[in-house]
Amino acid sequence: MAPGSGEINMKNIAPHGRTARKCVPAKRVLWRFAATAMLPFKLVYSDDYYLPIGTHVFPAEKYSRVHHKLIETGTAEASDFVTPRPATDQDVLRVHTPQYVHKLKTGTLSAKEELEMEVPYSPELVRAFWLAAGGSILAADHALDQGVAISIGGGFHHAFPGHGEGFCMIHDVAIAIRRMQYDKKINRAMTLDCDVHQGNGTAAIFPSVRNRRAPLPSTGAPTLNPVPPAEALNTHDGEVFTISLHQENNYPMWKPPSAIDVNLPDEIGDDEYLGWLDNAFSAGLSMFTPDLLCYIAGADPYREDQLGGLSLTLEGLKRRDELVFKMAQAHNIPVMVTLAGGYARRLEDTVTIHCNTVVAAKEVFSKPA
Repeated sequence: MAPGSGEINMKNIAPHGRTARKCVPAKRVLWRFAATAMLPFKLVYSDDYYLPIGTHVFPAEKYSRVHHKLIETGTAEASDFVTPRPATDQDVLRVHTPQYVHKLKTGTLSAKEELEMEVPYSPELVRAFWLAAGGSILAADHALDQGVAISIGGGFHHAFPGHGEGFCMIHDVAIAIRRMQYDKKINRAMTLDCDVHQGNGTAAIFPSVRNRRAPLPSTGAPTLNPVPPAEALNTHDGEVFTISLHQENNYPMWKPPSAIDVNLPDEIGDDEYLGWLDNAFSAGLSMFTPDLLCYIAGADPYREDQLGGLSLTLEGLKRRDELVFKMAQAHNIPVMVTLAGGYARRLEDTVTIHCNTVVAAKEVFSKPA
């Protein structure tokens, strides 16, 4: 439940346990560039990112639509894209248990395990998720070389070591972090999760080291609730520091603790959201210095998202991305981006939000720090 909000009203919960929203007309905004110019970073994409899940609330075709629109609008050109290879089984096993990986590779998930994953199992889906993990590995590699890289996919933050949840089979971001650590390219990473749903898989894979928690400092952030909706660890000794900004009254019901959790109340808008993002990210960087930032840039805080209950606009979501990129640039932290969720009633809105993440990165990283 949201702080001070009382019990969850089950009438507002969609069948899959996520908050349903009413459709409110909104202007679609995609910033265009007058002429195509090579990006100062790489975009990771494959036509095989498509998830073979049939009719589903998850818009599997969004990846190809984003790729097409980035080129159509002059934001990117073909040479800006690099094609990933699937993660190896050894990559996946650095995060997931041998028993779970065996079930995925042999098609022996139980009915309960498949139901919990919320997408229909198939060998083709396994290959798509392995490719998404390979895309995140490649994006992390390019980010370390160039300062930023964006995978037009990934961000499957609900996957646990031993099972999948919430449309997520395996945790591509965690796999990328462990691969970078294995290759000795980084020691420490930070995840900044701005999907509307808490990154429960991320928090479980990278558990917080200390149990004592304190209210997050709120200097410069608006007061959202009499009960502070954010907590931070007093200290942190781990290799991965996790930050999650999410709607409290939404999936998942059980939220294992991140290093910083910002439990946002329903219907929060642009300015309050950006205040808490600035506050949480600044607090995290004051406690932890990462070698790599993994930004999970969900499109579902959008006010017309079917599975979200926040009220950010298209413009507000672009400002969110700009804030993250500017802070990463100011602290000289390479940033790897994955797109995560997005379930707008109009698919074109989700595509626009994801494209604007690339536009924001282009605007920020095309300028000197």
